[in-house]
Formats: sequence, structure tokens, C-alpha cells
Amino acid sequence: MDYFDFKQFRLYQKKPAFRIGTDGVLLGAWADVSYAAKILDIGTGTGLIALMMAQRTSAEIVAIEADSHSYEQAVENIEISPWQNRIEVINERIQDHSPGETYDLIVTNPPFFRQSLANRDERLARARHDYDLSGTDLLLAVKRFMAPGGRFCLILPYREAAIFIAEAVGFGLYCNKIIKVKPLPSAPVKRMLMEFGTEKKELLQSFLTIEKARHKYTDEYKKLTADFYLAF
Repeated sequence: MDYFDFKQFRLYQKKPAFRIGTDGVLLGAWADVSYAAKILDIGTGTGLIALMMAQRTSAEIVAIEADSHSYEQAVENIEISPWQNRIEVINERIQDHSPGETYDLIVTNPPFFRQSLANRDERLARARHDYDLSGTDLLLAVKRFMAPGGRFCLILPYREAAIFIAEAVGFGLYCNKIIKVKPLPSAPVKRMLMEFGTEKKELLQSFLTIEKARHKYTDEYKKLTADFYLAF
């Protein structure tokens, strides 16, 4: 299917290197949007997370996308949404972004397959590997663009998360909140939802299990995503 319907918007996915996945929905539903008047979405892809932010807030949102095909798809999705006047999509690398302003919240579902083999499809490979955006580049951008008292939220695989958390400390960014995500009760943790700030606080940790059994979703997952998925 070339599109996916959420409760308040339709998302076409004909062009992007990445298609809609659970990671983006988790991040878009979980990120703390309180007090966020300006939001930056780094690597917006289809525009999913930017649209979820728009549904949840009245904030002004800037969505950055380096891949031209994904950028075109994000523009199409945002133009048919109820929030087109609050979302600006820019076709550039975050390393080249010069807004002259800062953001209260920065969100990203970044490339993180650093150790896996390069994919034969160049656009998918560029999206999955950090050829265009390394962890260092990302942290430099967050440090540069995050407003005082702002937050930075992202999702990473479990193994990559520990490395990223340690690297972030060198940039004065501290992980203060973690959700460890398991696909099933018996499965190991696969993903980490993380929130960073410039002030070191007591780390808050919790778990989220997506399914009780195949296609039988947990109440906690339904509650988190109920504003978006038609099935819930």
C-alpha cells in the first residue's frame, strides 16, 4: 500500500528511503511536547514525526530532510494535512542548517545501522548508515540548535543507545529519561526511547512491551498510540 491512514492524517510513502515503521510512531507519540513552541525534526523522511508533533501541539515545526525524494514525499504529506501552515520542510543536511533561532524540542529517528553491511540500494543505504549524519554530527546539531531548557528525544537500537549516551556527555547533553522497548514479553529489549537535556538529573527508566502475543497489543502500547492508530 502506498499510504497509511492515521486518525487525523494520511501518510503517503511512495518515495522515501525509509517507509513508515513502529520506531517513528513510538517516538512521535512519546516525546514530551510540553512547553514546546518551536520543534525541529531531523531527518523527517515521510514527515511522520513532524505531523505527529503538529497533531499533539500548536508549535511551529521545522522538518529537515537531506534526501530529495524523501523531501518531496514529506512536502506532499504535509500539504494535504490539517497543519500545513505550521510545518516547514527544508531539503538540506542538518550540518548546513542555519535558522538563526533555537528549538524547544528536537526529535529524530536517526540512521543507526553503523555496523551492518551496506545496502545495495544507495538511498536506503544512506538512510540506514551514518554516511550523511554521524552521531557526532547529530550531537553537534543538537548542541547548536537546542534552546536553553530544551529537550532532545530520539529512538535507537539497544546496543547503539549506550554508546550514544556516553558520547552525548562530551557535548554536555545528559540522558534523563529512558523507555526500554520490547517487542514481546519474552523478548530482549530492542529499542531505547531517550530524552536528553543540558542539566543532569536523576535518570528515569521504564519498560514498554508492544505485543502480548503476535498481533495482540498490550494496553500500555495502545494507550501510548491511541491518538494515532485507527485500530485503537
